[in-house]
Amino acid sequence: MNKSAKEFLGNPDYQAISYGGYRGLSREEQPSIDQIKEDLLLMSAQGFKVLRTYDVHHKFAENTLESIRQLQEADNSFEMYVMLGAWIDCENSFTDSPNHNQEDLESNTKEINEVVRLASKYPQIVKIIAVGNESMVHWASSYFVLPGVILKWVNHLQGLKSSGALPKTLWITSSDNFASWGGGSPEYHNEDLNSLMKAVDYVSVHTYPFHDTHYNPVFWSLEDESLLENKLNAVEHAMKKSVEYQYAQYQSVKNYMESIGVNKDIHIGETGWSSVATDLYGDEGTHAADEYKQAIYFNLTTDLCKSLQISCFYFSAFDEPWKDSSNKYGSENHFGLFTVEGKAKYALWDSVDSGTFQGLGRNGKPVEKTYGGNEEELIDRVKAPKIRGME
Repeated sequence: MNKSAKEFLGNPDYQAISYGGYRGLSREEQPSIDQIKEDLLLMSAQGFKVLRTYDVHHKFAENTLESIRQLQEADNSFEMYVMLGAWIDCENSFTDSPNHNQEDLESNTKEINEVVRLASKYPQIVKIIAVGNESMVHWASSYFVLPGVILKWVNHLQGLKSSGALPKTLWITSSDNFASWGGGSPEYHNEDLNSLMKAVDYVSVHTYPFHDTHYNPVFWSLEDESLLENKLNAVEHAMKKSVEYQYAQYQSVKNYMESIGVNKDIHIGETGWSSVATDLYGDEGTHAADEYKQAIYFNLTTDLCKSLQISCFYFSAFDEPWKDSSNKYGSENHFGLFTVEGKAKYALWDSVDSGTFQGLGRNGKPVEKTYGGNEEELIDRVKAPKIRGME
């Protein structure tokens, strides 16, 4: 039952998910071990056996690992593995004057040292370390670093593996936007990136058609008004194009890798679809956000990844209201397959019906369907994309 990343990545029996268990308006409000255990049991029941966390400077990552260990002690059939993230920043990150030519050496060193400690403490659980989260993509303007910084830390961790200080089966990667992995404009193409692709054990790619319904809507707008004769058919049409767009971004990274002679596995480190928005993606924006579209995207993405024999760390398991704490209905708060209260969104309604979550829930409450299970009400709120040229 103690599998390595090489064994479970790409294995459809080991679905992956991004997990942040924060239930309040700030990450200072840490979930308890018991609350994390509730979440782990829900995710496991749905078939998610590989989790991704994002940083270790909060206690959450270690508490997640400890929660898994305790569940395994209580039930030796409980199987869960973790992709442990180390957050990487530039100098003066999240200030008015970030210096992208230098890293925040003190903070980054602490992050790397902590992931090494946790990977050593929980070797049966931590199977992947991701150096940075969207740390190289230039639109991360508050904190991005140059590829050489990520390369330095990846090489450091690979050296610890070679010396025996970390398990040789532990896989090292960086999880970043498709563009910063060479799949976008040539501004990202350089020797440090090429060396990084050779240094990692696999490439972890982010792709977000949801956000590009606003920023690059070439795939999103409907071609002509006839598609609006049936709203749900129009939505299905747009969602299929969204997943084709996702695949094109994945393929663009693969093409770049092949162009520099690198043959490595590529897995999707993050993709997802928000179910609520009052911002760019809501009724006054692109009409992208709702539970119906989210369910289609989740299912089509799952099917695509199975066909490609790759893993997808779907974003995300639960809604997290801290992400846009000043706007309850901001899209960033609503990427979860479960609401923060523990209700199952439309993508998981069939699982509720089949009894998958029987006896499980958040805060001791059983899992219920959103909208009280009223599909007609849910669908009534769905809006089709706009007609091209009439956005």
